[in-house]
This record gives sequence, C-alpha cells and structure tokens, in this order.
Amino acid sequence: MIYLYSKFQEDFMQKKYIYLFCSAGMSTSLLVTKMRAQAEKYDVPVVIEAFPETLAAQKGQEADLILLGPQISWMLPDIQKLLPNKPVEVIDSLLYGKVDGLGVLKAAVASIKKAAETTY
Repeated sequence: MIYLYSKFQEDFMQKKYIYLFCSAGMSTSLLVTKMRAQAEKYDVPVVIEAFPETLAAQKGQEADLILLGPQISWMLPDIQKLLPNKPVEVIDSLLYGKVDGLGVLKAAVASIKKAAETTY
C-alpha cells in the first residue's frame, strides 16, 4: 500500500482533484471524510470533494477523476458524454457500502495513474 502511494507522489507532485457525485450525499460525505483521512495518513497529494450529480457538468471540468456513487451508476454514459476528456468511474458498490475510504482511495489513485498513462 505505501509503495503505491509513494510511487504516486513521485509521478504526480501536483495535487490531483477527485470529485465524487451522488444523489443524496450522506454516505458520500462520510466516504469523503474517510478518504481524506487516508490521503493525509499516507501523504497522498489529492483534494477530495463531494457534489450532487446536478453539478457534474460544471464541477467535473475541474477534476482529475470523477467518481459516481453506485446509486447513480445509470448516469455514467451521460456524464462521460458531458466530460469526454475526463476519467469517469462508478465507485465499487462493496467499497461504497462499507464506507471503505482506503479502498476507494486506492482505486482512485490507480484510475488517475491509468488515465495519465493513456494520455501520453
């Protein structure tokens, strides 16, 4: 785990922005809090925020990675069309249900790295 984060820091010294979008916001807010705690613990240079899905087109432009709550997974194709140059993924429902901040952060770091590799 620590290797993944230290390698992430070497490759990406600038902060990356991870934006989570959902419908209600309660579970997602708790997940964001747990993700931030893990990012701080491992010195992962990220900014993690949560927004309602109605702001996806507006706020998504600023993000390096867009994560959708499982309850709005049906919106994935629409949001990908709105933001064609941004990686958009649905949070794993098991990780979301367990409010696993570390698991979601690991997946997010991997997604950001994958997106960076495909854009070069």
